[in-house]
Amino acid sequence: MAKALALYSGGLDSMLAILVMLRLGVKVTAVTFQTGFGCYQSDPVRQAVRLAADRFGFDLLVRDITPQFIDIVKTPQFGYGKNMNPCLDCKILMLREAKMLMPEAGAEFIVTGEVLWQRPMSQRKDVLPIIDRESGLKGYVLRPLSAKLMKPTIPEELGMVNREKLYAFNGRSRKPQIALAEELGLGDYPQPAGGCLLTDPLYAERLRRVIQKSPDVEVRDVLMVRVGRHFQGAGGARIVVGRDDRDNAELDKLLGADDYRLFVKDCGSPLTAVIGNPSAADLETAAALTARYSAARELSAVSVTVEKDGRQSTLVVSPAADERIERLRA
Repeated sequence: MAKALALYSGGLDSMLAILVMLRLGVKVTAVTFQTGFGCYQSDPVRQAVRLAADRFGFDLLVRDITPQFIDIVKTPQFGYGKNMNPCLDCKILMLREAKMLMPEAGAEFIVTGEVLWQRPMSQRKDVLPIIDRESGLKGYVLRPLSAKLMKPTIPEELGMVNREKLYAFNGRSRKPQIALAEELGLGDYPQPAGGCLLTDPLYAERLRRVIQKSPDVEVRDVLMVRVGRHFQGAGGARIVVGRDDRDNAELDKLLGADDYRLFVKDCGSPLTAVIGNPSAADLETAAALTARYSAARELSAVSVTVEKDGRQSTLVVSPAADERIERLRA
């Protein structure tokens, strides 16, 4: 029995690619890569990915490649898409990581759910061979949904996979995939969405400013860009204010003991993080923002707790006015 390692995002196309391989008698191990920017960061998608593996009987690996991915976000060899999405470099990185996992999975080739011309930057017929070559997998990446539109891969030539039972999907229409999903008994699948945060123009612009200001930015700082409301203090510190309980929990996980945490005790309050070396003015600004987004926003003076290194102090401030908020937005 042939064995393949499949890149699995949790989306419909990658799921279909796996099911096609299983139908052809190929044993599949799927790998889902966490990058810090993709849809797999959400709990519902994590759960759906694992449920699919259990339902259809394939093995599942999950690997965190966030540090490597952030390196290519900073300086992509093949440039960005419309925003800060380094699509070619991303795919090359994932395939390189998958190649290193092949011995663990006992895999003889790689499978992806890519469809020709579905994405203009990374799924063109002239680009896919470059991706395969740069990843060191030339001839060993099978794309079952568009295979008949491309040259036969080595697993096809060796008879591991019956090429006649592969597909020739092309373009952005989802109709062929939906029909195949019904044929394969896949009744519940995620709707298409912009899974990568780097394609979001507002997020990308914020991240670009962070990287430009600090080229040696850490993983933690980049991940924080996707959380909360962001402001810039007059002294240069970055201020992040949680929007809800989920943001607060995420910020709390990202902060260390020596970071500043601000909150209003005994009432509904955001957790506010101050990144960098804040001046006294920065801390006052952070406190005013914390008060403004807390349940005490209608008070003229609010006591805001400032915590660092396990020690607490208090700043009494007026909640920030709307005009000040707009001036401080980063």
